[in-house]
Amino acid sequence: MSTIPVNIHATAIVVGKTGLLFMGPSGWGKSMLAFACLTEAKRIGIHAALVADDQVMISSNEKTVTAACPPSIQGMIELRGTGIVRIPCIQVAPMHYAVLPGRVSGEDRVPPEDETTAVLPGIALPVIRLLANVPLPLAVLMAKAPEIGR
Repeated sequence: MSTIPVNIHATAIVVGKTGLLFMGPSGWGKSMLAFACLTEAKRIGIHAALVADDQVMISSNEKTVTAACPPSIQGMIELRGTGIVRIPCIQVAPMHYAVLPGRVSGEDRVPPEDETTAVLPGIALPVIRLLANVPLPLAVLMAKAPEIGR
């Protein structure tokens, strides 16, 4: 059974065959981190594309969380301080990980290995934590989940 798509505030990309859903508070840097991952993937020869920025339509069936882009913003990503740019995109893709803000210090500095987050009620994805200012975000994500980019 599939759910009706719900619009959430996030950025969704695909690197290789792996869907990454960047979620977090406004101003965290979701779009910039996603863009850096797309650029890094292209530089090392891995296919990557934007699904949606800022507004992501999330739905699921029993096994797959799917992200889609509203047609009015297809292929556009906002790079804070630079503006909106057009980049290669795909309309719909399965999502495999939620990328959430990491913490530099404190007891949450090393998150649990099996952390998940609810994308919507009843819809969860495994979490990878990422600092906003990391210089090579895709390298960090691939170190945590080596299947990214395959």
